[in-house]
Amino acid sequence: MVLEIPEIVIKFGKPVLVFIIVIAVFTIIMSFIKRALLKKTSKKIMIHNITVFSNLITYLFIIIAVVGIFFYSSGNGMAFGIATGLFSAALGWALQRPITGIAAWIMVVVKKPFRIGDRILINNVKGDVTDITLTHIYLKEVGGTVASEELSGRIVMVPNSLMFDQNIINYTIQDEYILDDVGVLVTYESDLDKAIRICEESAKKIMKNQIGKMPKNPYVRVQFQGSGIDIKVRYYVKAGERIEVSSNITQEIFREFNKEKSVEIAYPHTEVVLRKKILKR
Repeated sequence: MVLEIPEIVIKFGKPVLVFIIVIAVFTIIMSFIKRALLKKTSKKIMIHNITVFSNLITYLFIIIAVVGIFFYSSGNGMAFGIATGLFSAALGWALQRPITGIAAWIMVVVKKPFRIGDRILINNVKGDVTDITLTHIYLKEVGGTVASEELSGRIVMVPNSLMFDQNIINYTIQDEYILDDVGVLVTYESDLDKAIRICEESAKKIMKNQIGKMPKNPYVRVQFQGSGIDIKVRYYVKAGERIEVSSNITQEIFREFNKEKSVEIAYPHTEVVLRKKILKR
């Protein structure tokens, strides 16, 4: 008994098999080329361009391959048009969110609201962009496991479609620096001018050691509080070094305050005053 293979299997099986082989070979080649190019650059903008360009080429190749299979299988333009129309309608109905994500991906590629390496905040998730794909943004999470702006070690995948519904905050779209401050509360009896000078000099010292240069000199703002005067020294720092610099400045200010008897840090405490009652006889 001879097993007959259905005509439709013969008609579509060969193109599908060829498509799978071609896509597999193309993916391997593109991965090799991408790795080779990334090894030759360390600049953030070049890494972004290489990654986005390689993704774009891959997606275009897949689309062209699918169209070619339809042309080959249909045999005529009318059949191809009908098949394409039915496929598009089904895809649009079933994949509304992914299609929105693709539109968002195109927006990112064209408008560039952020690039690979930028630190962004979207949907209450903060992180450094590591990859931008057709459906998701990959972020190296900042915070998350701890209440600070240090890398948690986790990767967060954010759907592209959220970019049309959420505000996006880019920490580094203009440059790598953001404004931060360190605050300390001193007593009303303290030498305020000396405390301000210590805060400014401490910030300058740490910033010079940390980044080698400052886009703007640190400055101080003061404000009255219930138990003392609040001194805030403000400075510009690289987004990725914010917590480290803040910690170093805090330590430096504390060390310098301990050397001065005329400056005292205010803290909540209770004083008990005993009065002697003099009795007249």
